[in-house]
Amino acid sequence: MGKKNVPEGINDLPMPELAEQAHSERLIKIIVDEMRQGSGAIPFSRYMEQTLYAPGLGYYSAGTRKLGEQGDFITAPEISAIFSQCLALQCQQVLSTISNTGGDILEFGAGSGAMAAEILRTLALKQCLPQRYMILDISADLRDRQRRTLEQQVPDLLSRVEWLDTLPENFSGVIVGNEVLDAMPVHRIGFDTAEPYELFVTQDAGGGFDWQRQPLIDSRLSQQAEAIIGELGASNFCAGYESEINLAASDWVRSLASILDKGMILLIDYGFPRREYYHPERYTGTLMCHYRHRAHDDPLILPGLQDITAHVDFTAIAEAALDGGLSVSGYTTQAQFLLGAGLPLLLEGAHSENFTTQLKLSQQIKKLTLPHEMGELFKVIALTKDMDEPLIGFSLNDQRARL
Repeated sequence: MGKKNVPEGINDLPMPELAEQAHSERLIKIIVDEMRQGSGAIPFSRYMEQTLYAPGLGYYSAGTRKLGEQGDFITAPEISAIFSQCLALQCQQVLSTISNTGGDILEFGAGSGAMAAEILRTLALKQCLPQRYMILDISADLRDRQRRTLEQQVPDLLSRVEWLDTLPENFSGVIVGNEVLDAMPVHRIGFDTAEPYELFVTQDAGGGFDWQRQPLIDSRLSQQAEAIIGELGASNFCAGYESEINLAASDWVRSLASILDKGMILLIDYGFPRREYYHPERYTGTLMCHYRHRAHDDPLILPGLQDITAHVDFTAIAEAALDGGLSVSGYTTQAQFLLGAGLPLLLEGAHSENFTTQLKLSQQIKKLTLPHEMGELFKVIALTKDMDEPLIGFSLNDQRARL
């Protein structure tokens, strides 16, 4: 049965407004035209790329509000400034070892700009500002929002901020990516050990989108699928087991490795080591969509209007880092990272006699650290080059052995 492009009661999703529906229809036409120019179907990775990043129409490239109470989801920097303050303390440790003049910070997908503002503010207090705070974000809408946030919150530090369109060269310092990996287009794979297949997206008779199985012929995907099956064992995968392989994330990590002369890449996202990612019970994969603070697992509806994400295989990230000449210098849960990076001391400094203020802060910290909230599902991995000093964020709990 085909999938409709507009929800009708699925998981109580609200109906899009007329302008949103028109926006989505324009993107659908582009996707369908591409299908017709080819074999009638496109790999899910291409569908995901178009729905998220098509110029002017994709979810991240269009000017719709995505973050915050009125958007589709809330990220850690919007939950509490203390999250960004902890990251700043980890950045401080690295920047202080770069050189007498310090290094730079490069943030990918800076969202509202809240994290950039708080990191800069904290490092200014610590007298450890980067020479430049660079932001690489493909969304013109979000770039404008970031600039407004920085102008309002740290106007005296705005001169250090620079927006980039491409990767810099010969970078020394800290590269930060919070919830960046999960939004990279993934290939959807059927791990049938007799004959693995790739899932494509096609248009059905009703005008919606539907799945289509095709033989797995891409050599790189085939090799990766075979390697995963070989590593975990054929018995790990039941008939009909489907999941994701994120080649784009591995390529991205290698590209960062090629520009990093000295410093750290710090990535925060939700995901698992490989054995947990491809657990026998996770036989439907990890795809998740977000629309107006409602989560569901159907990426074939609401093209251009909803976020589509996949969890991160952190073992693959570590392998790509090693291939690129980096060291994997830490891996742990978000809760343990925040505690190691300085959360207890920051909480002491943030104590307030005002009950309402203190209660709000307590609720924020619970959201960031409790196992059933973000504390366990979100992981932090540190990739370094030419750095030997143990990183404070992993001082209490380092789980690299699980990778």
